[in-house]
Amino acid sequence: MREFKAVLWDFGGVLTSSPFEAFNRFEAENGIPKDFIRTINATNPDDNAWAQFESSALDLDGFDQAFLAETTAAGHPIPGKTVISLLSGDVRPKMVAALKACKTRYQNACLTNNVKAGSGPGMARDATRANTVAEVMALFDLVVESSVEGVRKPEPRAYELVLERLGVAAESVLYLDDLGINLKPAAAMGMTTIKVVSEAQALEDLARHTGLAL
Repeated sequence: MREFKAVLWDFGGVLTSSPFEAFNRFEAENGIPKDFIRTINATNPDDNAWAQFESSALDLDGFDQAFLAETTAAGHPIPGKTVISLLSGDVRPKMVAALKACKTRYQNACLTNNVKAGSGPGMARDATRANTVAEVMALFDLVVESSVEGVRKPEPRAYELVLERLGVAAESVLYLDDLGINLKPAAAMGMTTIKVVSEAQALEDLARHTGLAL
């Protein structure tokens, strides 16, 4: 078993339910093909409206119009602000408990692609949810946000910021994310990675890598 010094966590889709679930519900309710929003976000991923918003190259109004233009061109107009309202997922208590367990042994950091909308790094849409997210964020030794730093996953610089600020080598980091595109550069740098497909699977993999009882 590799000796880790830090656990790096994505936020949405790892510590909270996936925004893709909310996207799919919205699509089903509005007669839009499943995964349409996800496809838009995956098209031209380094320079599309979503990428520019996450790196703060666009403000909320700019994103609203840019995303509307992209979705209109693809046949199903959706204002960007509509999508932003779907982002904030529900906190997963078992994953938060796992984070607390990891705190007894490792440094813990959050690396999140987020936008300047809602409240706090989790982009909460109401006060109750904002307070819950704030309690989770307080558990981390370090939080690195794309909207603050101006760089986003999967740009290598995003991961380098975490390593520099924690003072650890990539080989000593265990990283959880729900998107394979974000895991690939981390693995190339030497991190051990866990792709979060479900809460149960993530907990099982985390326990296997750390030896913690989760």
